[in-house]
Amino acid sequence: MARRLADWPVFEVADDGVQLASNIDNFDARTEAVGEIAARLAAAGDLAPMRGEAFPVKTCFAEAPLLQIDRVAVPLFGIVAYGVHLNGFVGEGAGIRLWIGRRSETVRIEPGKLDNMVAGGQPIGLGYKQNLIKEAQEEADVPPALAAKAYPVSVISYTREIPVGLKPDVLFVYDLPLPADFTPRNTDGEIAGFELLPIQQVLSTVRDGFAFKFNVNLVLIDFALRHGLIGPEDPEYVDLCQGLRQPAR
Repeated sequence: MARRLADWPVFEVADDGVQLASNIDNFDARTEAVGEIAARLAAAGDLAPMRGEAFPVKTCFAEAPLLQIDRVAVPLFGIVAYGVHLNGFVGEGAGIRLWIGRRSETVRIEPGKLDNMVAGGQPIGLGYKQNLIKEAQEEADVPPALAAKAYPVSVISYTREIPVGLKPDVLFVYDLPLPADFTPRNTDGEIAGFELLPIQQVLSTVRDGFAFKFNVNLVLIDFALRHGLIGPEDPEYVDLCQGLRQPAR
């Protein structure tokens, strides 16, 4: 891919990396130049069709975006993607039950796998809590007033290997205690259905197989650690705590 990018003057390709040409020096110019090439790669079949949802491109979380790019092209360029995940639960302690979704068989990523009640990528120009409330309404029909009661509890970072390269992700995790009479209902077609499961059953499913979408396991392990369901008596406790915070730039 680096050799292909060398065909366009937008990029400067060296033996040890690829960077944008130095004369492309502002947000709009970078967005237009890189977006055009991403669209060409999609037309050539090197990327999935453009989604029309723009993600920010940053040097680090605290910095302003240098450009925006369609979310489909994010992995190809090794860009850090941010997202939000919501644990919707009932009860407390060992009696907690979690609302777990099953992904539709028609979604592009991990069809049919188990999922958090709510999760989504973080687009540019939208606050994290705003995005969570939007996703909660779309994916689980959570009223905005109820979704607004969710509170941030953790951040998880990891890098995974996919066919186009290494994909670094950062997830902002929220918890939402739910009333016993609330039942989620999907409205955007991405989730086939929901089930309220005892936390120990959820953790056994995480431990014993690969039924959950790849990153949801991490969110659920984090939930168990924070709620005291996995403690220092577990021989993997330190590894689990440290493993959820891998550098993602």
